[in-house]
Amino acid sequence: MEGLCLTLQPFPSSAITRRLSTFNLHNRLTKPSSCVPLRAQKSGITEGSDSVLEGKVSDVKVSEQEVNMYQNEVVESQGIRIRRRPPTGPPLHYVGPFEFRLQNEGNTPRNILEEIVWHKDKEVAQMKERKPLYTLKKALDNVPPAIDFIGALRSAHQRTGLPGLIAEVKKASPSKGIIREDFNPVEIAQAYEKGGAACLSVLTDDKYFKGSYENLQAIREAGVKCPLLLKEFIVEAWQIYYGRSKGADAVLLIASVLPDLDIKYMIKICKILGMATLVEVHDEREMDRVLAIEGVELIGINNRNLETFEVDLGITKKLLEGERGELIRQKDILVVGESGLFTPEDIAFVQEAGVKAVLVGESLIKQSDPGKAISTLFGRDITE
Repeated sequence: MEGLCLTLQPFPSSAITRRLSTFNLHNRLTKPSSCVPLRAQKSGITEGSDSVLEGKVSDVKVSEQEVNMYQNEVVESQGIRIRRRPPTGPPLHYVGPFEFRLQNEGNTPRNILEEIVWHKDKEVAQMKERKPLYTLKKALDNVPPAIDFIGALRSAHQRTGLPGLIAEVKKASPSKGIIREDFNPVEIAQAYEKGGAACLSVLTDDKYFKGSYENLQAIREAGVKCPLLLKEFIVEAWQIYYGRSKGADAVLLIASVLPDLDIKYMIKICKILGMATLVEVHDEREMDRVLAIEGVELIGINNRNLETFEVDLGITKKLLEGERGELIRQKDILVVGESGLFTPEDIAFVQEAGVKAVLVGESLIKQSDPGKAISTLFGRDITE
């Protein structure tokens, strides 16, 4: 692995410097062939994409295994079960001119979410090579200002007395396969807007959801006025810049994937770009983590377990009861109910629990007229 430069974008350099200094790395150097220079990406707010770590650690070489150990320690301390990338596997084996790595528990995804995240990590690395961060920043000079995503949801809730709707443009999912064969993202988005949606969520993952950033851009350029949510598995801030360059007004951050430092860092970047952040949680620990992060204004409660895909509407009620619900009200955080919403009774259940917005995809997208399906979902016309 000689010459490999490992970029740890998700962790701010100051935090890495402090943490790695405790490893006493100068006393743990191994031979050069088994080490890699440790570098960390700048915040992304200033020009350039990468810089050597500050201070005395800048010239330290650490093994890839030590880096993975540090990352695992961080996420495990926050109860995150999803590994960002495969742990370092066994040594490569050679048979003549061929090399291979034996499959084992360490380099095999434990569930579909982890599989998606591992794939996304590789995908983003390739996309960054084609479109470096500085080119995206230049492209942003020609992008119109972001539309107020949270404001649109609050306005819809006040106008209708029902949760503001984030309608999802989604062709497929890992659990359901192809949901809609005759998939035209622009026509679907226009139907949603006509049917009373306050905002739209656009899937951009290709491999597992058959989405694309091109769909996002096409919807924005078609004149749809609803604010657009970048529905993506975010693992690096680069994706936020790229989504903004395609017209996104908000971005999804998943607490079961991202450590607290990542979430804080990405929220700051979104604020600079004028974007909203929908931070998604599924259980009590994730909710407590997110409530402790400064700057969170929009929390999504996903009733679907992204590791097993099991759905339970009771998750929303459980996470909004007691002290958590009171703290959410004190902070004036807008809560979005996600997944498992198919009937007016489902909408009423989560609204009574305390949500002021809902994100709905499958129950709308599979109908012949997704726009008219909105009134069926809510039990009445919400365009008035």
